[in-house]
Amino acid sequence: MEEEELDRIAVDRCLQGDVDAFGVLIERYQRPVFNTVLHMVGDAEDAREVCQQAFMKAFEHLASYDRERKFFSWIYRVAVNESINHLKARKPHETLDERLQHPRANPAERFEELEEWTHLHEAIMNLEPNYRAVVILRHFVHFSYNEIAEILNLPEKTVKSRLFTARQQLREALEAKGHGHQ
Repeated sequence: MEEEELDRIAVDRCLQGDVDAFGVLIERYQRPVFNTVLHMVGDAEDAREVCQQAFMKAFEHLASYDRERKFFSWIYRVAVNESINHLKARKPHETLDERLQHPRANPAERFEELEEWTHLHEAIMNLEPNYRAVVILRHFVHFSYNEIAEILNLPEKTVKSRLFTARQQLREALEAKGHGHQ
């Protein structure tokens, strides 16, 4: 049985009063939703809070979920919207404390790569949330344009336009920091 069908069964069971059935959906989507939210908000503790709010909101509004659509698109839309609401309510971003582990042996190369990642992260965090969402969903979560359009409830053309603008803004920000082609 494919995942979409399993999701529909879990949603139906939940709507019939089986609260534990929602746990199946949380278990299936918790990690990918958390990773997306983490990229959106930039802080692990905030991401946990936003994920919890997103799943609670999804549970509360499960009856409004259109079962003709994919559940994963709907839960991602809820999570992205919660992330955007969180960012609007929060003061300007703080950078991530965690640093990515890099496989390079040379300490100078590791430092340079870490610096590039730090500048990329800062540039992404400085994007307006609507632009940040399309960048993260496309380049970090690897959704198609169609899937992003469904998640964000936008025309595919708007997704492509936002992604184009976001990439231009990222390129300019990185070039200003000395990365990329000048």
